[in-house]
Amino acid sequence: MISIPTLTAPTSLTPYLLLIGLVAAERLAELITARRHTAWSLARGAREYGRGHYPAMVALHTALLVGCVVEPWAAGRPFVPLLGWSALAVAVVAQGLRWWCIATLGKRWNTRVLVIPGLPLVAAGPYRLLRHPNYVAVVAEGVALPLVHTAWMTALGFTVLNLLLLRVRIDCEDAALTDGGRLRAPASVPSAGAAS
Repeated sequence: MISIPTLTAPTSLTPYLLLIGLVAAERLAELITARRHTAWSLARGAREYGRGHYPAMVALHTALLVGCVVEPWAAGRPFVPLLGWSALAVAVVAQGLRWWCIATLGKRWNTRVLVIPGLPLVAAGPYRLLRHPNYVAVVAEGVALPLVHTAWMTALGFTVLNLLLLRVRIDCEDAALTDGGRLRAPASVPSAGAAS
């Protein structure tokens, strides 16, 4: 008798797939929020910077979620409790930091780099402590989310590519804020006029 392989995930993978589904829904909520904020910003004369790298950023973040699903299933990655629960805790804290950034920036938060002339830098919330707190959340989540189910290749690949992309993104944000005349001391002033 010929055995036909099934395309269903092992039962142990089901809670992880649910987690990835929740993160994907959260990303959709971010995009909806960003779209509303983009309209608000453009109506106030915002200028967009860094359009060229934005599609690569969207593709990389989509690939992270796809890798989180495909690698554990295709490579049979196990759930290792100590690693998995620790990584889940980091991912949850990263989500908290991300939404703290969004709440602090309000309508100025965006997935794009938009600068509204004349608005001062935000120096409240996590921006009191870090220059780019949202990117701290992105880096932490990019490592932690795949490791919840031992998807180490996805964690490594995303992290390397994300660090290269973040270099471009942060340079773009700093240049945008300098162009707007608001970034006088790049090493000491939190940048928050754009999504960070």
